[in-house]
Amino acid sequence: MAKSPAIHIDFKRLQDQVQRQFTGLDPNDPSQWPGLPRNLLYVAVCVLVVVALWYAWLSKVDEELEFEKTREVQLREDYRKKLVQAVNLDALRKQLEQVQTYVNQLERQLPSKAEMDALLSDINQAGLGRSLQFELFRPGQVVVKEYYAELPISIRVTGRYHDMGLFASDIANLSRIVTLNDLSLAPVKDRDGVLTMEGVAKTFRYLDQEEIAQQQSAAANKQGGNK
Repeated sequence: MAKSPAIHIDFKRLQDQVQRQFTGLDPNDPSQWPGLPRNLLYVAVCVLVVVALWYAWLSKVDEELEFEKTREVQLREDYRKKLVQAVNLDALRKQLEQVQTYVNQLERQLPSKAEMDALLSDINQAGLGRSLQFELFRPGQVVVKEYYAELPISIRVTGRYHDMGLFASDIANLSRIVTLNDLSLAPVKDRDGVLTMEGVAKTFRYLDQEEIAQQQSAAANKQGGNK
């Protein structure tokens, strides 16, 4: 039976050949390098590019992951709030009805423009009924707000302290909303126990249709000017 010829590898010669390929390389012109170092450089560049792209992709994935984690927390919180609202929906509806009823009651306390004269008369009669003497009762300029109009009334009355307290109580118990603001008390000279009270009584009324239309027109013009 014939024997296979023995294969002898001259490692020293092979090492010398490899070493010669890496000797005298011009770093400015890799295209002229021998095959082995040129191919190794190509492989190294490919590995670096792949690693850089992989790192960039992983960084982007980490950012997306953190964003989604934050979004998950927000969604869970929104879900919890909506779940509580859904469970308490009937109670919330009852609260809404109560609030609406309260608002309607407050609206009924606001007089119309035609009822303002009667309200001013009620304020005056409240003071006279408590033996107070009006030295000043001057309605000011109407201030139109978004949903109502405000009428300030400058007042100055003289009388006893106890009577002034009763007058303030009567104002608070009027069927319409009236507030007393910026009050000041001072004794009247040479009149024992008599005081002067100055302040501003403010009453409110709801807007009529013409005023509501003017308010809406002004709001529309304002929005148009801001665009």
